[in-house]
Amino acid sequence: MIKYKRIPVLLLLLLLSLQACSTYKGTTTTSRGQQRISPEEAYRLGKLKNNPYLIDGRLYVPMSFDQVYAYEETGLASWYGQETLDQHNGQPTAYGETFDPNLPSAAHKYLPLPMIVRVTNLENNASIVVRVNDRGPFVDGRVIDLSMEAAKRLGFYGKGTARVKIESVYR
Repeated sequence: MIKYKRIPVLLLLLLLSLQACSTYKGTTTTSRGQQRISPEEAYRLGKLKNNPYLIDGRLYVPMSFDQVYAYEETGLASWYGQETLDQHNGQPTAYGETFDPNLPSAAHKYLPLPMIVRVTNLENNASIVVRVNDRGPFVDGRVIDLSMEAAKRLGFYGKGTARVKIESVYR
């Protein structure tokens, strides 16, 4: 039992020791005041491989694909790029694809990349199937960030947020 308690500590120490070997170019700050890591740093931390990653001193451990076969989650969704759409457009996602706000996509802190999910707006019952290819949202109380197009299709583009249900779709 004691061995299992040491695993998170060892992972954190491993991440911190790897940080010393980095060619880190610095962070960017969004208009929401949250520090986001650079694409190079995201890749270095292994987000592409669904390894644990560290943002603002907090360790995130993505789930494996076998853990999400019947995954469901309900919570608050937002769409990213609301204030800084030009900043995100054309930038690489954590999965390495180019972000296009005009295509439906999503960001999630824990789901494996890439992952297909159905997102249903609980306020109007609109539903869309999107591919999770990025990490976020790193705002407390939010469970998923959607692209501008996905937010439009779900009917909350003008509002900014909506209560949603997320369900895994077999990839």
